[in-house]
Amino acid sequence: MHIPQRYKFIIKLGKALHRCGVQSYKIESYLKQLAERKGIKGSFMDNPTWINYVFYEEDDQTYNYVEKVAPGEINLGALSRVVEIANKVLTKDLSFANAGEKLNELENISVKHNRFIELMAFILSAGSFCIILNTNWISSIVAALAGIIVFIFYYLASKSDYINSTLESIASFAATIFIGLLSLKFPDINISLSILSSIIIFIPGLSITTALEEITSYNLMSGTAKFAGAMVSLFKQFFGVILGLGILTHFTEIKQAPTIDNIPKWIDVIAILALISSLLPIFRVRKKDIFLGVLIGFISFYTAYLLEFTGILASIFIGTINVVIFSKIFSKISKSPQIVFLIPGLVMLVPGSKAFIGLSSVFGDSSVDTPSNMWIQVAFILMGIIGGLLFAGSFRIKKDFIN
Repeated sequence: MHIPQRYKFIIKLGKALHRCGVQSYKIESYLKQLAERKGIKGSFMDNPTWINYVFYEEDDQTYNYVEKVAPGEINLGALSRVVEIANKVLTKDLSFANAGEKLNELENISVKHNRFIELMAFILSAGSFCIILNTNWISSIVAALAGIIVFIFYYLASKSDYINSTLESIASFAATIFIGLLSLKFPDINISLSILSSIIIFIPGLSITTALEEITSYNLMSGTAKFAGAMVSLFKQFFGVILGLGILTHFTEIKQAPTIDNIPKWIDVIAILALISSLLPIFRVRKKDIFLGVLIGFISFYTAYLLEFTGILASIFIGTINVVIFSKIFSKISKSPQIVFLIPGLVMLVPGSKAFIGLSSVFGDSSVDTPSNMWIQVAFILMGIIGGLLFAGSFRIKKDFIN
């Protein structure tokens, strides 16, 4: 059966957006808007592990496309290129056939990761996050060193299916053993916060927020599946930590010494910039968008920080609105999709680390000092982010991709 090129392009575009980790409801809405502008009638459904596209002809003939797909991963650089191709189709600078070929080329290009930059990202994210948590120098240095161990398993996961399936658990376990053993030599190490910092790249705070965003947009199937996946990832990391601590206590006594913050406050500003910069390579942000990506992350963090006196819900709510506004401005400046800047801004607000610490109270981990209202804080942060996205109009897709 001959399938029109315009339908093939829509299918390839949807799959490309899915691979880049775009929310399902945004993919569906974007495809619908693009199809309408090109005179195509269709219905599109995107889920974490499968897609279903139906196209309608005037003579009641339909074309139905269903495929099982792997869950997408955030790749903001590829997303920018995909949207550029789609925009050229809208402006008639590219035909459907040529655009489809370019999407194929983009998919088939062997992505060469700069492993050294990735290694530095893991080291910087671990060390800088530990500094932000008001620990001490030794804890931050140890967390950065543990980040190297976590990166090794992250690299090996690309070579082994077994390690890939157990990545969060085995990396958390190895980091816990490493930090626990070093704490015997350096008792001033804050074990719990050093462990958390070393695996901060894996903490699914952004995934939890994205899942709730999907549910709020009434894309219940996709949102529920993504939320379940994020929680499983969180439990896998927590399992690795608990297993590591359990093994260590059989051989020696692990004591959680009170931490004295001996890091000057002005270092926090550098740590914030380092943390944001280290996350951008993980998100595969293009070089031309790096400066604005760092800037919006900095604005996001300090908006919430400076408004902390208003309460956690209000400060996160205003911070989220601020992120949406600046992401729209930066999108106009760089000609990149708004989501390229929205994600780096939101990631500085998400409650992943608090959720991880909150789990410790549920399972009675004595090595973690957990405030009694931790889960309330997590709920308030999530409500603040989702409420901010709603009030700022981020759930309207019209300007997210189509310029």
